[in-house]
Amino acid sequence: MTVKFLGIIPNTPTDESPTIWLDEETGDLLIQSYKATEEEVRACQEIGSIPGHSTDVPDHETIIRLPAVMLKYIPRTDVEEVGSAATRA
Repeated sequence: MTVKFLGIIPNTPTDESPTIWLDEETGDLLIQSYKATEEEVRACQEIGSIPGHSTDVPDHETIIRLPAVMLKYIPRTDVEEVGSAATRA
């Protein structure tokens, strides 16, 4: 796995630093950020996603809160690039 550092929230304490990395082989993002609160998770579950999908969060997944300031570090790609990266995974 080849990981590239993309960004960190400036001026954060050394033990609290939301960070984003890119897996250069798959195009996946690795994100360290704040855990969503129980209230936020419930709100996501109430809204859901698409019909037929469970709103439960499996043990191997989590919901995180990504501060808006971190959006500038997310790389922009077109749909074809994203699709081709997914097929390499």
